[in-house]
Amino acid sequence: MKHMISIVVIVVIMLFFVESKAVNSYLDQLKNKAEFVHKGVQPLLHEIKQEAKDRRVRPQNAKVDPVWKAVPGYNGLEVDVKKSYKSMKKDGIFNESRLIYKQVPPAVQLKDLPPEPIYGGHPEKPMVSFAINVAWGEEYLPKMLEVLKKHSIHATFFFEGRWVKKHPDLAKVILNAGHEGGNHSYTHPDMAVISAERAKEEMEKTNDVIEAATGTRPVLFAPPSGSFTGDTVKVAHRLGMRTTLWTVDTIDWRKPSPDVLINRVISRVHPGAIILMHPTEASSASLNTLIIEIKAKQLKLDTVSNLLSETRIISHKTTSH
Repeated sequence: MKHMISIVVIVVIMLFFVESKAVNSYLDQLKNKAEFVHKGVQPLLHEIKQEAKDRRVRPQNAKVDPVWKAVPGYNGLEVDVKKSYKSMKKDGIFNESRLIYKQVPPAVQLKDLPPEPIYGGHPEKPMVSFAINVAWGEEYLPKMLEVLKKHSIHATFFFEGRWVKKHPDLAKVILNAGHEGGNHSYTHPDMAVISAERAKEEMEKTNDVIEAATGTRPVLFAPPSGSFTGDTVKVAHRLGMRTTLWTVDTIDWRKPSPDVLINRVISRVHPGAIILMHPTEASSASLNTLIIEIKAKQLKLDTVSNLLSETRIISHKTTSH
């Protein structure tokens, strides 16, 4: 009996050592696999993190400038490490074209500033806008709309209320084409000499008639002839509108030749510019060339609201070292 017990004990001990050896072997295999994966992941993740550090662009706060008054902020840019790694992990190698970026808003945005007039977008934003004041000249609008459509460009049309009252269908056509509608007062008064109450009436009446015709209520106000006071800006602000002006003027009401108008704009255009024009023969004849030459300067064209937004225009130049 004692002999049998000894044999059983010996067998159990031998099995224990065999099992332990198998377990250890299995654990070693797992460890080797983990080290293999770890060695493959860490360099890639490290490289993405380093690229993220090198490529980060800090956001810029909106501010009130002594000259240019309210200046919009501009989003920063940084690499989304998690999403970028996910896009590269299958191949296990770094690929610059698979970096995924995310925009970082500034701490102070345009909406955080006190009521101030706005002359343009952020000076580093490679975008400009056509601000087209419409109180007359409807005969030139069809051609201008045709040119804008041809180039897939959206502009902001600032409507006088009386004009919309006479041409509600045309106002609706303009907004249905994807353009933005703004407020240009009802009777085109000098806003600098009228009372705050009268200014409010002009703006509200125009907003009402534009909304009735198009279904859209303006969020931008362009004072006639660029004439305004601090009260004008505050009244517009209380009505949910920002007061906008311009930095480049076509002076198309003087009936310049297309060459003169084009040279005037192109010699002055800059990132963040608002280009003032009207539906005139001069602007209508110049618009196609203006768009081509502005695009040649690597400037995007869009509505005034999109120009004033903090959204960063992402380009190859922005995302490269």
